[in-house]
Amino acid sequence: MQALLDAIARMALPSDAQRIFHGRGGLYPGCEHLVLDAFPPVLVLTSFQPLDDDALAAIGTALSLRWRELAPDQPLNWVYQLRQPAAPAETRLMAGEVPDPHIVTEAGTRYRVQVLRGQNHGLFLDMAEGRRWVHAHVANHPEHRHGIKVLNLFAYTCAFSVVALQAGARHVMNMDMAQGALATGQQNHRLNDLSGASFLAHDIFSSWGKITRGGPYHLIVVDPPSYQKGSFVATKDYARLMRRLPDLLRPGGHVLLCLNAPEMGTQFLTSQMQEVAPELEFVERLANPATFADIDAERSLKVLVYRAPATPAAADTAS
Repeated sequence: MQALLDAIARMALPSDAQRIFHGRGGLYPGCEHLVLDAFPPVLVLTSFQPLDDDALAAIGTALSLRWRELAPDQPLNWVYQLRQPAAPAETRLMAGEVPDPHIVTEAGTRYRVQVLRGQNHGLFLDMAEGRRWVHAHVANHPEHRHGIKVLNLFAYTCAFSVVALQAGARHVMNMDMAQGALATGQQNHRLNDLSGASFLAHDIFSSWGKITRGGPYHLIVVDPPSYQKGSFVATKDYARLMRRLPDLLRPGGHVLLCLNAPEMGTQFLTSQMQEVAPELEFVERLANPATFADIDAERSLKVLVYRAPATPAAADTAS
């Protein structure tokens, strides 16, 4: 646990939502179960195995000492969450309070989060580079002045939609089965004074007609859960989705394919894309934020960029 205590002692005063300590990356032996995040003004400690009272007291003392150095006029607010397989997350407020509503920022964009309810807080911090890429891609798109259409599948709280619209997208279609998550997504758009998005609480695999009528799209973001019973299982469902992508894209359009499953590496995505959508060209894998460094990059979040041929003729030539 010493590596976590050392990270706390070095911690800067966080202004944006961010990861402070990433024990899950395996770079700190003995700390693989520990993660510390900042959702200002709250710090959230997550452990994937139980911590005894002595360990929690030591962490609390370290946080208190550092916080007095960083922000002597501000109270320390911190939350502890225990996550274990096949059990609901246990969450405890250890000190201070959590604002309601709890609004955080990332690169100037505002998001609503919930750190006391469940294990998904409303903003996935490891996807920060994906959001940055989407913003830059839309802002620099050669057809920017004519309006970019974006499809955001498994939209969750619609962070990709927010940054796309901020960058000048004309319209974003957000689709996710979770109506509550989409409601938070609508709040995120209001927080940033954005319009131009639609929110559809539908099963994607039963909605291809609606999705197709909304296209074709300049950019498609696919960010599914790796396993969600009754909704999406990557090993059997990702290929079904990939197969649809070429017909949904405009010529020269891009896809952002995401997968957060330690047991499945980059090849899981690239091999299936080669099989079911070979006309789409692999462009790059986005780097994860430095704070999410991992001893094995193949176990960490995978975010891949693909591109459609620039013209239908190019597609014919490739085939």
